[in-house]
Amino acid sequence: MKDYTFKDFINKILTGMSVGIVVALIPGALLGELAKAFNWTQVAELTNIATRLLSVVMGLTIAMQFKLTPIQSGTLAITTAIGSGAFKFVDGTLVLGGIGDVINAGLIAGIAVAAMLLIGGRLKAYTILVVPALIITVIGSLGLFTLPYVSSLTGYIGQLVAQFTNFTPVVAGILISMTFALMIVSPVSTAGVAMAISLAGVGSGAANLGICAAGFGLAVAGYKANGFGTSIAHFLGSPKMQMANLIKNPKIMLPILLNAAVTGAFAGILCIQGTPASAGFGISGLIGPLNHLNIVGYTGGNLLITVIAFVAIPVVMSFVSTYIFDNKLKIVSADDYKVDFK
Repeated sequence: MKDYTFKDFINKILTGMSVGIVVALIPGALLGELAKAFNWTQVAELTNIATRLLSVVMGLTIAMQFKLTPIQSGTLAITTAIGSGAFKFVDGTLVLGGIGDVINAGLIAGIAVAAMLLIGGRLKAYTILVVPALIITVIGSLGLFTLPYVSSLTGYIGQLVAQFTNFTPVVAGILISMTFALMIVSPVSTAGVAMAISLAGVGSGAANLGICAAGFGLAVAGYKANGFGTSIAHFLGSPKMQMANLIKNPKIMLPILLNAAVTGAFAGILCIQGTPASAGFGISGLIGPLNHLNIVGYTGGNLLITVIAFVAIPVVMSFVSTYIFDNKLKIVSADDYKVDFK
């Protein structure tokens, strides 16, 4: 097996996670709310299945990064799913509840890959007997052990965000928007944080605008390197595809945070609303805008404010922030945002 540096190893894990997130979440992001609106029950169910299988898909896409064998790849997919905590036994029945903890899933996937690379081909014909049983039971058990500790991180971040709500609407909007813009590019679950603290009202609206700022900002900043299709996937799907780039080069978030600060301020100014269930999605699937309109009403004025807040401001600020940090200050460039799905 090829030897990897620690940096290369982590980068491959994060890249695999990013690709898996895109594959599993984009169908629901593109079609989920549309399917509900038009009562396309089967489409809604299929996209829901895709979303819930995130950890399994993530395990496979990580395996592809390391060019693992079919036996190793299948083993990694199962182990990653166990580590996510998405699969649970309730009264003796196996239940798939949500996508699980992405951070713990990635952690356990990394440990499992390291173990399989260490074992390599030493077991020869016994590989098919030993590797799945050993990795799934031992490292899978480790995943269940670390799950509550890793998941507590969501609670800590949630407590911090909850403190922001004590400020005035504009200040709270800025702080919450910037926090969620950063979280949506990290392995942390924005939806999980929002639900943990029951983030609602302007706080939820600011969270969604922060994610819009990240999605549009990353699309514009990396357009020259990524092209049209990958760029729009940042806001139609998930900005989490930039996770590997964030770890390698944290400065890529500077224009995004500026965008989020300005966009978040308008959450307070325009009284953008949301619910704990809608916070954490941004414009993906139109969940953020539709939930705001469900609360304030579908009037002409509210529709205009929604378009301005969720699209116009973050898009304009994306060009402004990119111009400042790329063209003028030369701190970032389009290549810093290059996403490689190979």
